[in-house]
Amino acid sequence: MYLFFILIITIFFNINICIAVSSSSSSSAKVDYLPGFHGPLPFHLETGYVGVDVNEDVQLFYYFIQSESNPEEDPLMLWMSGGPGCSSVMGFLYEIGPIQFEAVKYNGSLPNLFLTPYSWTKMASIIFLDIPAGTGFSYARTTIASSSTDIQYSHQAYEFMRKWLETHPEFVSNPFYVGGDSYSGIPVPIITQLISNGNEVNTKPYINLKGYVLGNPLTFPEGDNYQIRFANGMGLISDELYKSLSHSCQGEYRLDYISPNNDGCLRNIELYQECIDGIEPSHVLEPYCRSSIQLASQKQLNEERPFSSLHCRGDGYKLVNYWANDVNVRKALHIRKGTVKEWQRCGEDLNVTLTVYDVRPYHLNLSSKGYRSLIYSGDHDMSIPHQSTEAWVKDLNYHVIDQWRSWKVHCQIAGYTESYSNMMTFATVKGAGHTAPEYKPKECFAMFKRWISHEPL
Repeated sequence: MYLFFILIITIFFNINICIAVSSSSSSSAKVDYLPGFHGPLPFHLETGYVGVDVNEDVQLFYYFIQSESNPEEDPLMLWMSGGPGCSSVMGFLYEIGPIQFEAVKYNGSLPNLFLTPYSWTKMASIIFLDIPAGTGFSYARTTIASSSTDIQYSHQAYEFMRKWLETHPEFVSNPFYVGGDSYSGIPVPIITQLISNGNEVNTKPYINLKGYVLGNPLTFPEGDNYQIRFANGMGLISDELYKSLSHSCQGEYRLDYISPNNDGCLRNIELYQECIDGIEPSHVLEPYCRSSIQLASQKQLNEERPFSSLHCRGDGYKLVNYWANDVNVRKALHIRKGTVKEWQRCGEDLNVTLTVYDVRPYHLNLSSKGYRSLIYSGDHDMSIPHQSTEAWVKDLNYHVIDQWRSWKVHCQIAGYTESYSNMMTFATVKGAGHTAPEYKPKECFAMFKRWISHEPL
């Protein structure tokens, strides 16, 4: 009878253990090898999931790379890509991570990966986060959890960060930054504000927040206002058309703001559109490949411009779709089976409601609290022109402490920069597009290294 009682207690204890383990929706594992990269990874890569939201029904996937210098003391940064809905693998494999795809014609085998010397992980540990739910390998357990707003998934990112630090307490004291580019210009300031608010009310764990980093960031609904100014500066439209636009439209070029009776403005907008038809907005000097995508079926497109072609930058993005959907890659990354059927670089069917269109008040609030910030723009990006970013930075109305000047890499001008009394640094990256590190990795590496080390650009 005594043995039977002990057996029952043991079974009950083991069942409770199993329940406790299965109810924990967070997981992480080290990745030593990645298909496509020859040999063991020469850096520390961890992947995993953190459950957030009600009942942890949102499972956020991340790639974590420890600093290759001094991870015990180097800064820690949370990084998100744009979209919304573009996987942070863009930052990992195309922008600021330690490995990239070899830009060669696709031959049917798994794309090759190689080391890059310009990884920001040389001086910082970076968490590349897939957010919101439905982005990359992140997923939702319920239909309700699959929908969100930009405010809601910003809260989820904050919850992610707290829970991640709870399981990685060795990084709690490291200087912490929030980073991202493109559309992440909206959630990054919100998340930074949430972390700051949490610290002020002593939410645990305390996050050692120091500032934020934004590249080519969407910030406010400037519409075509700065794009037209950019197009004129780049010689894409004539001075005469620019002057006529300015006069007839009175400086407002958004179609939803133009009176239908303003025939002169509408005609000039039409002429402007004709001039830029065939210009690639991400980088005005690169080939334009979107018209064929819009007009042709996918079959026709494949016949005209096969997958093996790297004529357009977008063709290089196809490599990651093939790579991330490979069964061995998913196994190496410890992807949960059955959670994401087809991985997409940028999710097309996300249920995200955009509710915040202007984050300038967040920047102003964060500036008043003394957080550092680096805001940079590729100067050949027409989708979010550097003039619009420079304009809202100046509109914060802080004193200039380092006036507009060039910054250099290896004695060559890499861009132009200006710094302000709110500890905000604005920089252009010469010759870069959307987003800057893709086009100018060496220069962006130098820029970030100097800034994160508290050195002038």
